[in-house]
Amino acid sequence: MATSTRVLELLGLLQARRHWSGFELAQRLGVSQRTLRRDVEGLLDLGYPVITTRGTGGGYQLGSGAALPPLVLSEEEAAATVLGLKDVATGTHAVPADAAISALAKIVQVLPAGIRRRVSGLSSVAGPLERNRATITDVTVLTTIALAVRDTDTLEFAYQGLRSEPGQRTAQPHHIVNFEHRFYLVAWDTDRGDWRTFRIDRIKAPRCIGQRFATRRLPVDDPLEFVRTQFGAMPTPYRVHATVYATAAHIREEVAHYGVVKQVDDESCEVFIAAESIYWAVFCLCALDAPFFIHGPPEATDHVRRWADRLHRAVGGPTEAANTTTAPLLS
Repeated sequence: MATSTRVLELLGLLQARRHWSGFELAQRLGVSQRTLRRDVEGLLDLGYPVITTRGTGGGYQLGSGAALPPLVLSEEEAAATVLGLKDVATGTHAVPADAAISALAKIVQVLPAGIRRRVSGLSSVAGPLERNRATITDVTVLTTIALAVRDTDTLEFAYQGLRSEPGQRTAQPHHIVNFEHRFYLVAWDTDRGDWRTFRIDRIKAPRCIGQRFATRRLPVDDPLEFVRTQFGAMPTPYRVHATVYATAAHIREEVAHYGVVKQVDDESCEVFIAAESIYWAVFCLCALDAPFFIHGPPEATDHVRRWADRLHRAVGGPTEAANTTTAPLLS
């Protein structure tokens, strides 16, 4: 067995059990005690905190060091680690999501193809859906993008926009943002010569092309604020603006997939809903079960007045309900 292979096997054994006697380790590796001591010294040189104890009951064990050295993980351990990091990246935890995505990228890039496919497949297994959680549809896509951001490497990928035909894009990735329960890539689109925001679940087959670039400065300092601005500026027939008298955190859970929420104070927030249909936007506001005031556009306020009149008549008796004027609904 080559020295490097044997050292990796030694590391795996030390990580698999808290304590080994020198005799047991030497037997498992098929080497002498002298060779075992030399291999342990090699691990120490690499930064692994191997603790050696002598005498009766002595042996070897891994201790805690100042930094985390590379780990040797089994297939089951790798799958568990990646899924745990996904949980941190998509949920609400004390550890920053950026740190989880960075760790995911480092681990997934060195996983064998079979394990990587297995881990990606686990993301589609049905389970309880948490309303404040983002979704990672493809671990490999996310980690490929994260590595490109880290290495300032140009990306090529297929992209399906909401209102555009599928096509190939070339971009200089700047930041991954978790916004309103989705992941977005903020990047400089080299074909269009401008900043763009891409939904990561719509990115297919990304690859780094080995073309490094100098980092550009975003129009705003905060990538999250940039995505929020882009999201609110999406071209739609109607942009309904309302003040809702409830906490921003509560309302954000309700409108995460179709609106933008900005906190005003502890008891109210502003809501912006970009919609193809006024009917749909007003229905979303009414479904919030909280008082609200619509600032505009005029089509939205007119629509609410017609609804209010119709609902008032609906409880006034059959005669009054029959006299309701049915106005055409905007679509």
